[in-house]
Amino acid sequence: FFCFFSKKICQLRKSFYFCNENKIVIITKKRVSMREKAIQRLTEYGFRPSLQRIAIVEYLLTHSTHPVVDTIFNELSSSIPTLSKTTVYNTLKMLAEKGAILQLNIENNVTRYDGDIKPHAHFKCNQCGKIIDLEIQGEMKNLSIKEIEKYKIFEQYYIIKGLCPFCQEK
Repeated sequence: FFCFFSKKICQLRKSFYFCNENKIVIITKKRVSMREKAIQRLTEYGFRPSLQRIAIVEYLLTHSTHPVVDTIFNELSSSIPTLSKTTVYNTLKMLAEKGAILQLNIENNVTRYDGDIKPHAHFKCNQCGKIIDLEIQGEMKNLSIKEIEKYKIFEQYYIIKGLCPFCQEK
């Protein structure tokens, strides 16, 4: 890291930064909080970061459970009394339309949301119902589908269903 005193690159040792001239500079490495990440995500996609929007995006960034509207509303309504289920629904719909979050339709008639917008697959356990993110090796575009070049693709999802390791042991 760069030392402002010596104007040189310094090495990290334990919780201090030591510069090349043995001057100790105590710098706390700033961690970006989930709240700051939520605000960043909102502004990056052109949304004004209101209290409700920040809370909803922050919830999605910190809970990889792929929640439904009711779950998000129930979790946040106690800390934000002015929050309505309609606000949660409309905010999620708006964020998903712009690509700031993912809207998932893994089960029939159930819409779930995901704060992880990187390309990844989803595994749904048919026994316990858990939905797990799976990293994709390589690029999603390399999947060979007959005659796909005729179509203009806007979104791609990979949903795999089966039994998770825990349920297989039962």
